[in-house]
Amino acid sequence: MKNSILSTITWPRPFAGLRGITLADLPREVSAGLTLAALMIPLNIGYAQVAGLPPAAGLYAAIVPLIVFALLASSRHLVTSPDASMASLVGATLVAFAMPGDPLRLQYALALAVVCSLIFFVFWLFRLAFLANFLSRAVMAGFITGLGVEVFTNQVRKILAAPHGDEVASGLLAAAEHLKETLATSVQTEGYFVEVLALFHSIPQANLYSVAVGVSAFLIVRLMKRYAPKVPGALVALVVLTTVVAVLDLPSKGVGVLGNAVPSGLPSLTLPTIPLTDYLRLVPGALAIVAILLCEGLLVVRSYSNKYGYKADGDQMLFAYGAANLAAGFTGSLLTGNSPSRSAAMDGAGARTQLPSLVAAVTIAVVMLFFTGLLAYLPNAVLAGIVANAVLSLIEVHEFRELWRMRRSEFWIAVVCFLSVLALGPLRAVVIAFLMSTIDVIRRASRPETSALLEVADGSHFLPVADGAASSSSGLMVYRFGAPLYFANANRFLDDVERLVTHAPTPVRWFVLDAQAMVDVDTTGAGVLRQAITLLKQRNITFAVSRADRAFRLWLDRYHLTELLAEDRFYPTNRHAAQAFRRSPEGTTAQPDIGSMNKRDEADA
Repeated sequence: MKNSILSTITWPRPFAGLRGITLADLPREVSAGLTLAALMIPLNIGYAQVAGLPPAAGLYAAIVPLIVFALLASSRHLVTSPDASMASLVGATLVAFAMPGDPLRLQYALALAVVCSLIFFVFWLFRLAFLANFLSRAVMAGFITGLGVEVFTNQVRKILAAPHGDEVASGLLAAAEHLKETLATSVQTEGYFVEVLALFHSIPQANLYSVAVGVSAFLIVRLMKRYAPKVPGALVALVVLTTVVAVLDLPSKGVGVLGNAVPSGLPSLTLPTIPLTDYLRLVPGALAIVAILLCEGLLVVRSYSNKYGYKADGDQMLFAYGAANLAAGFTGSLLTGNSPSRSAAMDGAGARTQLPSLVAAVTIAVVMLFFTGLLAYLPNAVLAGIVANAVLSLIEVHEFRELWRMRRSEFWIAVVCFLSVLALGPLRAVVIAFLMSTIDVIRRASRPETSALLEVADGSHFLPVADGAASSSSGLMVYRFGAPLYFANANRFLDDVERLVTHAPTPVRWFVLDAQAMVDVDTTGAGVLRQAITLLKQRNITFAVSRADRAFRLWLDRYHLTELLAEDRFYPTNRHAAQAFRRSPEGTTAQPDIGSMNKRDEADA
């Protein structure tokens, strides 16, 4: 039994993401790797702070987990790294276990990475990469935008560097904090909107030096991206503004710096030390994180593989995520996921394999060994400005515009998901997102395109018509049902059949079901189909089927419905059914011109 299970597993192929590289590519790939390291250092520190973790946890994520992922990923372009949405989800999950600043928070973060890795391995074992298709574009747009707005707001608070609690010189901020606590308790939300209110109240207490530094970092990154896109703007902002802060001695004027928060040295083996029962409590949050990483990551993988014409195994990507996060949990790292922005930066730099990730990991390891002293001078406001700029790409206003223009129902789904993130928090919003995706699928499937078809005068084809003209003067009714028949739309099918035969202007003698789209029938659908056939027989109406594929015939056999139909009542096309009707005793003598029908018997209606 064990051997049979192992024989069905498709084991990952290491180094798939490094295929196709040549010696001529090495300079470009190494250069891209150095650029990636320059991007990761400030952003990983910033995202660790978003999650409420020490800066070192973000940097460690760019060493061992990055190497493991690069060696096991089937995509040559996707870069794994902490990002804003994932860091926000991690922070929301950890709130129930330990607050920022509590040493236990890191332990729970490491345990969360381990739980996520186990879920990824289960998904890989059962080949569940297809689940990425179950979050719609609208749900993802609303959810990611909500996370982007929330993270952006948090970075603005850091840029303001306003005092809190008993450090407030005036009573204004204290009143705002009291208002925040009161309203957050009364409305039972995560308090985002109250956080915004408190943020506005704290503006008079903002440190102007910190604001200047943070805004400068934001503008430098934006301007470099526009006028020198190949230069790592985040690194430029970090170097320039760190130098300015040090030269002008701005820490003495309230501009916060990292200080000694980044220890020197490489990550070491670390086992999470939390109670075993708490691992189960982490599962809901881990499932939410895995769901978002799965959907977003595989979409990015698919886009790059289509763009460059290679095949990336989605299930192997799940294994790579699992291995990378297992490495994160055992090396003191922040959980790692997708980074579309850094993947795009590597694509723009000409990278075509995972080699830049390996180069970046080695570069950051060197920094951790010899240059952590320099990291102590990094201003918090600069990191906040860099992260704020990065999360702007998550605020997908253009997606909302497209959804409004193309499909209003999906636009409103995106809006609900967006507001759910802000009002209820990311974890509850994930549940709502899945529910809304499921409801939307069922809603659309329960209202398939159906139509009565009327034969044109020359008999060449059939056209959809209004119900009032659904039956020809000869008594032939052709009805097309545009979906599989199952519990959600079965009543729609029965109502249509009864309405069409009851309100037809001419008594219906033959009822032909165009079953081309009915590739599946569940037990509820089978019961309704039986009712429809019985109803038609009671009214002396002949029931026939056209354009049914093999699957539909098999379902009829399985549900013992074939015995209710004569064998000669299955027709390859609607015209064949119409021709058989005219030859039957029920057919009328007033026929459309069918002189050219024999020449077109091969064509479908």
